[in-house]
Amino acid sequence: MKTEALEKVQESLSEKRNQVAAWLQTTPAPKKQAYLGPADERAVETHLHVIDSTLDKAAAGILGVCSVCHQAIEPELVEMDYTSGVCLDDLAPEQKRSLEFELELAQSVQRSLLPQQVPTIPGLEVAAFSRPAQIVGGDYFDFFSWDDGAHGLAIADVAGHGISASLHMASVQTLLRTLVPASPSPVAVVQQLQRLLLHNVHFSTFVTLFLAALDPATGQLTYCNAGHPPPLLFCSEGEPRGYLRWLEPTGAAVALIEGLEFQAATTRMRPGDLLLLYTDGLTEAMNQNGEQFGRERLGQLAGQASTLPARALLQALRRGLEDFIGDRSLSDDVTVVVCRSVNGSLTT
Repeated sequence: MKTEALEKVQESLSEKRNQVAAWLQTTPAPKKQAYLGPADERAVETHLHVIDSTLDKAAAGILGVCSVCHQAIEPELVEMDYTSGVCLDDLAPEQKRSLEFELELAQSVQRSLLPQQVPTIPGLEVAAFSRPAQIVGGDYFDFFSWDDGAHGLAIADVAGHGISASLHMASVQTLLRTLVPASPSPVAVVQQLQRLLLHNVHFSTFVTLFLAALDPATGQLTYCNAGHPPPLLFCSEGEPRGYLRWLEPTGAAVALIEGLEFQAATTRMRPGDLLLLYTDGLTEAMNQNGEQFGRERLGQLAGQASTLPARALLQALRRGLEDFIGDRSLSDDVTVVVCRSVNGSLTT
């Protein structure tokens, strides 16, 4: 590789290594496990080992050398996947087509910030609120249409704050909007996102993500939770009435560990049910006494306001948060999305 490209790879990898290592050392155990989902810390250490091996290759001048023809691998391929060991010319035709497609997607990582907006979704009342801790932040929510007609919901949180986190989140947003229409399921999208970002030198952090598909005909909610704080599902009917369910992680955060196979999970939303998506800036917000807002308080507030329309319920949650923190400033971005199923499109 040319010296300039090699230096860029080394700089980005060093930044990523430092951030992941610092997260591993300083994050409290409960929050660390939430990010890891079913995995453990050894998986992160394996990822750090891969980064270290790549840095060693860069230092030895052998990074980006094809193992077949011993010529230089295309710099853009190495930037997308720093573990690449074969140039495009020496790949099988099917592998080459797949990589060329992913290269096009990887280039979109560097493109525009897309506006956030709440659409009109048949069968759902939707309300959303996002407040960055700084001028810009790393929180993200979005809505999609799956190819089979299902409604797509996403909420995500990039590790870090400020402009850097915002730019990384723009990458995630662009990729999701590209991948969802052409993918069969949330877990397939998250798995491909993992492949695109894990070894991408332009993506020096990791991201928690909850991605779901809601079938308007049956009310079935299929989701993949990649290390994200568990959304709250409040069931308005059935046994027991007012039952709260937390949609726990089904895998680790995206781009955090090696060799990860994400899992899908399903549940059902009936008319009147409430789905509450949020980022950890909400539950970890602190009051003057250093107490966290917490999941239990969130569940209580949601239950008390569960009969309200989505927008009124969101306002009640915001008031509850403001009353809790008082004059204290937020230390992290806060995003909340409220989705209530209503009579009409969803089955009874």
